[in-house]
Amino acid sequence: MPTKEPTRDKAVVYTHPTCGYCDMLKSELVTKGIDYEEIDVSKQPQMWDEVERLSGGDRITPVLVTADGEVEIGYKGIGCNYG
Repeated sequence: MPTKEPTRDKAVVYTHPTCGYCDMLKSELVTKGIDYEEIDVSKQPQMWDEVERLSGGDRITPVLVTADGEVEIGYKGIGCNYG
């Protein structure tokens, strides 16, 4: 499944506005003081290709890529499927 991505300046979170797990993940990142960039796939549908690549083929949110390149699918393992 997902492995490691290149390191970056801040985390990236792929979200969808109808996914409550996205809100929970973003809230946790704020609480922990983790800087992130949000990519809303409803506004940038071309980014679904990247979500599918990172998740091993699933259209799922949230997908988090940490600054050190770790990929996490869902919020604590649970997400919203759009496939």
